[in-house]
Amino acid sequence: MSKVYFYYSAMNAGKSTVLLQSSYNYHERGMRTLLFMPQIDTRAGFGRIQSRIGLTADAIALAEDADLFAHVQAEHAATPVACVLIDEAQFLTRAQVRQATDIADRLRIPVLCYGLRTDFQAELFPGSAELLALADNLIELKTICHCGRKATMNLRVGADGRAVKVGAQVEIGGNDRYMAMCRRHFKEALAAV
Repeated sequence: MSKVYFYYSAMNAGKSTVLLQSSYNYHERGMRTLLFMPQIDTRAGFGRIQSRIGLTADAIALAEDADLFAHVQAEHAATPVACVLIDEAQFLTRAQVRQATDIADRLRIPVLCYGLRTDFQAELFPGSAELLALADNLIELKTICHCGRKATMNLRVGADGRAVKVGAQVEIGGNDRYMAMCRRHFKEALAAV
């Protein structure tokens, strides 16, 4: 039976690197993968996944209203797909997460999702909440806070480097806008604002 996997972490844990390595492993064995990413994330260019260590790959830019299952089903009918990999899976809609489970259950293709668990206010993203509820396997990828402890929180910072407490849940950014922190230092940074 194929499964849905959710690899989650705070920022800068290497999620995109692991995704690209997994895809490479399939390709090395002559198997086809489909890579997806949210259309709203254009940091590396439209439809492009890039890791912080410089690995890149083209991906299908997924719109919020796109039918993930229908897209994979059509691609699979044309040429067999061995695995579906989704970067920044926290931006999936609840419906798209359910479609990912249909890919695993009906098409029997494993789906590997990589994303953040929570936003800068320690709230679950809708896609992450649905993945936590429905994924067959939950795998935490670890990164560290500046103090050396495990980082589980994503602190949003302003241009002045100070913590930001309010704003839209989705604001695309990297090291210029976010810092991975342990819960203690996350709370301290917010209290200082």
